[in-house]
Amino acid sequence: MPTTTRSSRGALHRLAWPAAIVALALLLLLVALRPSAPPADNAAPLPAPEEEGETAAPSRPAGPPWHHGGADARFTLILYADLECPFCKAYYPELVAWIERHPDARLQWHHLPLSVHEPAASQLASLAECAGEAGGHAAYWQAVTWIYHHTRGDGEGLPENARYPGQTEAVQACVESGRTLALIQAQAREGTRDGITATPTLRLRDDTTGQTLLLHGPVEGDALLSALDLLTSGESPSTESESLSAVPDGDMPR
Repeated sequence: MPTTTRSSRGALHRLAWPAAIVALALLLLLVALRPSAPPADNAAPLPAPEEEGETAAPSRPAGPPWHHGGADARFTLILYADLECPFCKAYYPELVAWIERHPDARLQWHHLPLSVHEPAASQLASLAECAGEAGGHAAYWQAVTWIYHHTRGDGEGLPENARYPGQTEAVQACVESGRTLALIQAQAREGTRDGITATPTLRLRDDTTGQTLLLHGPVEGDALLSALDLLTSGESPSTESESLSAVPDGDMPR
């Protein structure tokens, strides 16, 4: 009898081990499947994903055309100019100063290199375009200002020791590639097609009504105001100012 009791206890003991192992395995499985607790309030939030279609700011500036003045200005004065033209060189700072005194107008550049000033005129136009490509609208106008200040004019170009201070490696590579020359030549052909063969020439445009007025030669500030009044008066403006005419090489007399 005692022998039978010990045998039964040994058998029960042997059966208990597998059952305990199975129970432990089930407990571990339940713990693993338990939902994780929500993060604490002071935990760092995950970065919000970018919305579809959201992109970084464009690396290239919005130009050409290149503008100086307020983007919401009603009037645009399109200057057809040659960077080797002596009359453009004299008129440019006056026109820029006038634009800065009249926030309802902005200036737009249009290349018109004259054949008598080539190849320097297109080379300098390319330098300005590449500066604008690298730095935007402000850099473009800074380059134009510097060029007019330093060029010898009449097709002679810059002195040999003159180097644009903003001529970075990117600007230099752009100039050497010649890729902006196609744009410059296209603008020159467009001007010629519109009958503009002398510099400086201004096309005034009322961006509200679409009316335009073409003025040949360097136009003084009071005359510009009168021309803008004419654009807004509802009258049909004449196509050009009759008091100014071109000299044979295409430059306008002052």
